[in-house]
Amino acid sequence: MTTPIITPPRAGSVDVADARPRFRPWRLVIGVLLALAVVQLAVFLATNDRFEWGVVAQYLFAPSVLLGLLMSLMLTAVGMVLGSLLGTALAAGQLADFAPVRWACVVFVGVFRGVPPLVQLIFWYNLAYLVPKLAVGVPFGPELFAWNTNDVITPLTAAIIGLSLHEAAYMAEIIRAGILSVDQGQRDAAKAMGFSPWRTFSRVILPQAMRVIIPPTGSQVIALLKGTSLVSVIAMGDLLHSVQVIYNRTYEVVPMLLVAVIWYLVVVTLLTLVQRRVEARFNRGLARTTRARRTVQRLEAAA
Repeated sequence: MTTPIITPPRAGSVDVADARPRFRPWRLVIGVLLALAVVQLAVFLATNDRFEWGVVAQYLFAPSVLLGLLMSLMLTAVGMVLGSLLGTALAAGQLADFAPVRWACVVFVGVFRGVPPLVQLIFWYNLAYLVPKLAVGVPFGPELFAWNTNDVITPLTAAIIGLSLHEAAYMAEIIRAGILSVDQGQRDAAKAMGFSPWRTFSRVILPQAMRVIIPPTGSQVIALLKGTSLVSVIAMGDLLHSVQVIYNRTYEVVPMLLVAVIWYLVVVTLLTLVQRRVEARFNRGLARTTRARRTVQRLEAAA
């Protein structure tokens, strides 16, 4: 068994390992003020009878509210999937060498990012005013298939179309920024090693681009979930519309809005936790590289 050799500190020298953080009085004051604010808010929520927490508990798990929550989640999932697929195509189009395709994609992104989603939803819901009949056929020629627009554009289809197109415009910019964040040298190195274009994209470009794409995509999912509350204006039965139907009958507006707030906060918190796990997974290699670089820097500084 070997005995470790401990070198005693020299007389008068200061060991930084024994250093203690400096006392900062302003941090203590700010901490106390924040604690008092939290206590005051908790007392306000608990003692104000107008919140009617009993009504909140009564309707929190009501079947109509849960159905509205499921509809909001379904719209979020469908809108995100369709928006991501279309956004990927739009991002590829904006990076294409063929100018007409690039211009068309740029215009699409500019229009659907510039128009508020509420306006888009109302527009798609009233599409029959402009186009009474939807037809498929030869341009300026005979029609092969035709449908009545009012039969096709229901509140559900209008909500899916409006949310998906709006989401696609934002996802196109996020994906395009992620792809452009990868250094050109990575592509050149993959080409020099004989990688095919698809292998270069899937094995070199995409893994690095995902580190840039994932954080804003997670924020977009959360924004889309909250954006589903807009579909209530076209009589779509989402979470907000479900509580509106109840408080229009019972006149208990505040407690029913609290029911919606609680469910939105629960779902957003869960989505945030999932987003953090996905970000950590794609940053594993980067974290190891960062730690290794810092270790080298410390060793160089100590030498």
